[in-house]
Amino acid sequence: MRDLALGLMSGTSGDGASLALASFPGRGFRLLGHATYPYPRKLADRLQDLPALRVAEASSLHFELGRDFARAAVRFLAERRVRTSRLRVVGCHGHTFYHGPRDRVPSTFQAGETSFLAAALGADVVSDFRSADVAAGGQGAPLLPFFDEFFFGGGPVRALQNIGGISNVAVVGKELARPIAFDNGPGNCLMDWAARKVSGGALRCDVSGRLAKKGRIDFAWVRSAAKRGYFTLPPPKSAGREIFNGSWLSPGLRAGLKKNPEDVLATLTYLTAFAIRDSYRRFLRGTAFPEEVVVSGGGALNPVLMAHLRDLFSPVPVLSIERFGMHPQAKEPLAFAFFAWRAVHGRVNHLPAATGAREALVLGKITPARRRGRQ
Repeated sequence: MRDLALGLMSGTSGDGASLALASFPGRGFRLLGHATYPYPRKLADRLQDLPALRVAEASSLHFELGRDFARAAVRFLAERRVRTSRLRVVGCHGHTFYHGPRDRVPSTFQAGETSFLAAALGADVVSDFRSADVAAGGQGAPLLPFFDEFFFGGGPVRALQNIGGISNVAVVGKELARPIAFDNGPGNCLMDWAARKVSGGALRCDVSGRLAKKGRIDFAWVRSAAKRGYFTLPPPKSAGREIFNGSWLSPGLRAGLKKNPEDVLATLTYLTAFAIRDSYRRFLRGTAFPEEVVVSGGGALNPVLMAHLRDLFSPVPVLSIERFGMHPQAKEPLAFAFFAWRAVHGRVNHLPAATGAREALVLGKITPARRRGRQ
């Protein structure tokens, strides 16, 4: 019986592929397993230099990612002794090579050739979720708010705050006329960039905030940075590494990586938390302000970042999504498994209010399982 869906997510930070296996009975879900497999070092390094890629290199990397996704999926299922014959569908977000919804010609590109997944697993694969939303006048992101509204929208007013490479929030609850959602700004991307720089590539992230914990925060720089650019744009809005990368930082902060790397990590960690809190101040009013903030994504595993959030949001409680029985890094792949499940059943799988799209659609393109045709 093909009753399972597999979700696969490659986050903006480019550290690895995260997978989740689930079933979706009625209006609920059963999370059956999750894992994150780090990319090989050379592949991870190439994902940090996307703007410099030539067309041929980007094409090669697109296929290399697809093969790595397939290897990760096969390994994931084998480790859990799950037969591929049980898979109804795979939802693959892919890795964002470029996201430019505000360009003169709006566009977005999520890489990772899904033909390898379809062939390796013998299941249909739904991918390229963002493009149809952009074609309908939307930003193509954030997409997670549909998951948040579907599964959490009947409860109290909560902020489902995801902190991956980019941070994004969905405020849902039965008292709201409609959900409110947008990308806050940088999530882990600037911290990860700095950790790689100071370690010569040995570190993919500031594990547990160890470097940031030793440094001093430049509060003046953070407050100044949060008053300009993307942070002031009203929702709907979405961001990517096209905006928040090393060149976005001030020359002084970049120079500080050699002299005082702990101070730079401390400052960037605080910036991430401050930008999240400041976006709530700017764009959430009255009944839309949450009773609690529920954090998912890799940022939920950084105790220094979480401590900043708790201080900034006090007395509003800041919780890890683990309180709801879900590992922080399982949520995004679980969501894309759900979106794919909806797609193959012809059901809407996004929130136009979150992206700015003109209408509700079934997002995603289907790569069919490889089946031998008749001659």
